Amino acid sequence: MRNLITSLFMLLCASLYAQEHSALLLVHYGTTFADTRAKTIDAINQKAKQAFPHLAVCEAYASPIVTKRLAQRGEQKALPLDALLRLRADGHRRIVVQPTFVIDGKEMAQLRNDIEQVRPFFDDITLGTPLLHSVADARRLCTILADRHPANASQREHVVFVGHGTQGPATALYSQLDYMLHAEGHPLCHVATIEGYPTLQTLIASLKAQQAHSVTLVPLLFVAGNHANADIAGEWRQTLEHEGFAVNVCLEGLGEVPAIQELYIEKARR
Repeated sequence: MRNLITSLFMLLCASLYAQEHSALLLVHYGTTFADTRAKTIDAINQKAKQAFPHLAVCEAYASPIVTKRLAQRGEQKALPLDALLRLRADGHRRIVVQPTFVIDGKEMAQLRNDIEQVRPFFDDITLGTPLLHSVADARRLCTILADRHPANASQREHVVFVGHGTQGPATALYSQLDYMLHAEGHPLCHVATIEGYPTLQTLIASLKAQQAHSVTLVPLLFVAGNHANADIAGEWRQTLEHEGFAVNVCLEGLGEVPAIQELYIEKARR
């Protein structure tokens, strides 16, 4: 009996030690737009603190440009490598790193490189996956987007989810999501990208083929920051209006949607 009690006590102590020295690092691309940051980055940071009260929860911004611009305004945001080193200096030995990226692009590659540089200093570092990582991820996102932004067939009103895009193989995820929306019964919902594929021109061809009358543009971005305002609400809107479509813009980042916030929390929990 004494051995059993001793074993249970040691197990409890080990568990408490692991929790005390564990942390969750949320890695965001970042934004200089304070309004969308409050609705997205700050919101999911707070939700993570509530979901994981036994962990130290902190953040990092992956964009050096964003962190530099914020520093010029007196706002300090750590890059992932700096945040990891600070966690180690503070005594944390087990780290879960959860990015709020949409796809596995160049930011994920850099994040993996940062983690490998400091891995010897920790007992364990686990990296979560971005929003679109598996077929199941795409199916769940498809349902959330179509429910939140329904198209209107009788009025020929289409919805376009505009992602950032990439030149790497991960750009295929946008085509997968576009195909899945149609296959799941949402033929008037489309996916296009600013810097990848599908492009604005392939979108225009599709809208004309379906005789669309109006289009609602929705950012497929975690935050509705610079790209949402300059590219989507600016250049894309002007181009589509020039092509004869009536255009509405919904400046809502993915990170504002509670159901999508929960997807990231679930990834961190796994």
